[in-house]
Amino acid sequence: MIEKIEITQRFNFKRLNRHYECFTIDFVNNNAYYKISERGSGDKFLTESSLCDDSWIDILVDLRRKMTSQIYRFDFDSSDRFLHDFNELHLFNDFKSEEFSYFEKLELIYVCNVIIYSTDNYEEYSFKTNFPKNWKRFGEILEEFLGFDVLHLNYQKQIATPLFFDIRKDGVYSNGDKLKIKAIEFGHYRTYPYDIPKPRIIVNFDESRVDGYIDKELSPDDKELIAGLLERYHVYSWIFDEYHNKSNERDPDDLEGYDWYLEIVLEGDVIWHMFGYNEYPDTYVHLAREIKEITGMDLLEVNTIAPEDLALFEKFGALLLF
Repeated sequence: MIEKIEITQRFNFKRLNRHYECFTIDFVNNNAYYKISERGSGDKFLTESSLCDDSWIDILVDLRRKMTSQIYRFDFDSSDRFLHDFNELHLFNDFKSEEFSYFEKLELIYVCNVIIYSTDNYEEYSFKTNFPKNWKRFGEILEEFLGFDVLHLNYQKQIATPLFFDIRKDGVYSNGDKLKIKAIEFGHYRTYPYDIPKPRIIVNFDESRVDGYIDKELSPDDKELIAGLLERYHVYSWIFDEYHNKSNERDPDDLEGYDWYLEIVLEGDVIWHMFGYNEYPDTYVHLAREIKEITGMDLLEVNTIAPEDLALFEKFGALLLF
């Protein structure tokens, strides 16, 4: 018999603007509640310099506001109905967990960890991109049971993960259509002495502007070139484990070196976001070197990466690209 289910979710926006929550459903005592709250002030976020897009702010503020000390109570009949529907889902049958930790060298926009406590058993499942096939239905029966969107499915429709979108090497697709790019923001910054994350470059496709280390009008050829670079180096696929071989192989020499983030905002305000702690996806160096050849500027700071790490990026990146 299932006695308790814990659902831990983490949302990452703009590097330091993150949301972490753990929601517990206790079937022994017939109640549900937020077990962990690290929401800070419900209506504030870290102020940063000029942003390519602020669509994430409303999501973050609402996520924080929904975390309260309220106890959600239910009766045995509704509990039995939910557990029956949950067991019928076979949610984690043939499911392959992904690694979950509170600190990761490469972090994605969304991470989830589910723990199921039974009378004589304990099961734990984690995922970032490998969503269980009935996850959306699980969210629906949770909302029917407790009266609110526990899994934040409404906001998941605005986040570029495989739950609602088809993430391919050449872009993010919705219902078979490739989503157009609205804006791109990239930041790279030293962690010691500590530096507040700020953008090095912002590419605004809607306004045809590039700002930051490069200041210029964006021509149609420029837009095509940038879109081509994202496709050529499989940037949209950086969220998948198959692009994290280097990070699993060896820790960087200087763990207090440089961090970075990349955000791509697509039509419909769909957000693709990723950041790294002195670590990069496998094809990052290949992309960085071509950008340096094109612009004459080391915009992605490949010069800060140690030679031993560069050799591994060359190796693993080549396996994916050639």
